[in-house]
Amino acid sequence: MAQESPDRVRSNLSDELQNKGPAAPAKPAAVEPKSDNSTNDDEVSRNRARGKAQKTRRDAKSATSAAAPKKDFALAGPAQMKRRHWGVVGSFVLLVLAPLAAVIFYLVVIAEDQYVSTAGFTVRSQENSSASDFLGGLASFAGTTSASDSDILYAFIQSQEMVEAVDEAIDLRVRYSAHWPRDWAFSIWPDATLEELIWYWQRIVSISYDSGSGLIEVQAVGFDAQVARAITQTIVDVSQVQINALNERAREDAMGYARIDLDEAVVQLKAAREELTKFRTRTRIVDPEADIQGRMGVMNNLQQQLAEALIEHDLLEGTVSASDPRTKKSQQRIEVIRARIDSERQTFTSDNTDTGAVGEDYPSLISEFESLSVDREYAEETYRAALRALEVARDNATRQSRYLATYIKPTLAEESEYPRRPLLMGLTALFLVLGWSIATLIYYSIRDRS
Repeated sequence: MAQESPDRVRSNLSDELQNKGPAAPAKPAAVEPKSDNSTNDDEVSRNRARGKAQKTRRDAKSATSAAAPKKDFALAGPAQMKRRHWGVVGSFVLLVLAPLAAVIFYLVVIAEDQYVSTAGFTVRSQENSSASDFLGGLASFAGTTSASDSDILYAFIQSQEMVEAVDEAIDLRVRYSAHWPRDWAFSIWPDATLEELIWYWQRIVSISYDSGSGLIEVQAVGFDAQVARAITQTIVDVSQVQINALNERAREDAMGYARIDLDEAVVQLKAAREELTKFRTRTRIVDPEADIQGRMGVMNNLQQQLAEALIEHDLLEGTVSASDPRTKKSQQRIEVIRARIDSERQTFTSDNTDTGAVGEDYPSLISEFESLSVDREYAEETYRAALRALEVARDNATRQSRYLATYIKPTLAEESEYPRRPLLMGLTALFLVLGWSIATLIYYSIRDRS
């Protein structure tokens, strides 16, 4: 076979590639014998024209098929309830509408009307502000606070003792179990224990307390307006009794402390006086100051006599001879006065044998006496202060220093305020819808993942 030219080979390959497709099945290329150059050029031109025509037909067919609508799609029909839809509706009716209807029926038909009584009070004091109150304010500013009377009363109203006092006064079990078991949501069972009654007390009594001003406001709810008012009135009365008990306890503490301080002051004063008496007995000196003033008077008198004797001796020496008896007597008198002065001076720095205080000098005795005198004066001042404190405590005990000031007397309701039916219905519907929505979302999320 003769070898084909390169142009002929490229023409055949192009023709084969263009003839592939569903519209025109591929035909095997005929192997033609080698011809001249003009024949080959005509064949290549025809092949190129044929490929362009086929490509044009394919493009037209594709455009026509894209523009024409597909005939295998149908229009959507009306929506229909399926099994899962009925399940959602059934769960909404069962979990939301049915409980809400039951709550509405209970609140409108079964629940009894409840009345509210309000009382407001605070603890007042007749005592004036003092330095201790100022220091207490500084301690509060520093972060260390102490409980006030209002704080104590606020805690007392919620205590078991208050519940027992009110129950003893109006019999809470009988009053609030009258509608049991019909109105079971707002009533208490007749055989409730004390702990259960304390739990129920938190439901029927609400307390509002302002720690800054010390104001306490109490609200009591009852099936009868008179019962609600009786509860608030009993709370006020029992609170007043508690304040009186605090007053009595404070008075007893103040009197007790004052008596203890006075007893200690008396013992201290007795001891100081006994020590001073022992000193006077030992030294035989009643008052060293008076004694030293007497000694100084003697010294001054001796000094004056010595001066007079010296003057007389000088006068005698100028008028008489040295052997004159008067001169000798004058000299002897001078020597006696000087000896006495020396003896008196020795008593201030040597042993006081004449007073019985052997081995003690006079300055030491004076120092000891002054120390004992200071102790006695301090004991006397302490004793007088203790007496004044006892008198003040006794005066405070005769009057009431704390009292309960009622700024809102227990009120008597004319219309019922509870139960708040629209509010309870709205809250019930809200929580039921929220619970049902969350449960539905959780269920379908788990089902889709399984």
